[in-house]
Amino acid sequence: MELTLPPKVTARAFARLAEINDGADTPKALRVAVEGGGCSGFQYDIKLDDPATDDLVLEGDGQRVVVDATSLPFLENAVIDFSEELIGARFTIENPNAASSCGCGISFAM
Repeated sequence: MELTLPPKVTARAFARLAEINDGADTPKALRVAVEGGGCSGFQYDIKLDDPATDDLVLEGDGQRVVVDATSLPFLENAVIDFSEELIGARFTIENPNAASSCGCGISFAM
């Protein structure tokens, strides 16, 4: 499957990642991956990590967000953002490829 529209990362997400990495000896990239599981069939795995050689690297504000080759088709044209709400703050994914999603925002179906 050829990727035509890579995921996008908002300025707010890059800014939050910069805050997380501020003062770190070795800044980490934010890894966004899709795994099987969750209550809707697929789930996002978001963590700090080092880029791998086959990752798509998205850069902004001196920060990096990486997506592995297997996850890319699931995240085509998705938007990676950071949200602060009364219930908490977290990185979020707005994914136009998801047919449905769980209330938690972590699990989705294709």
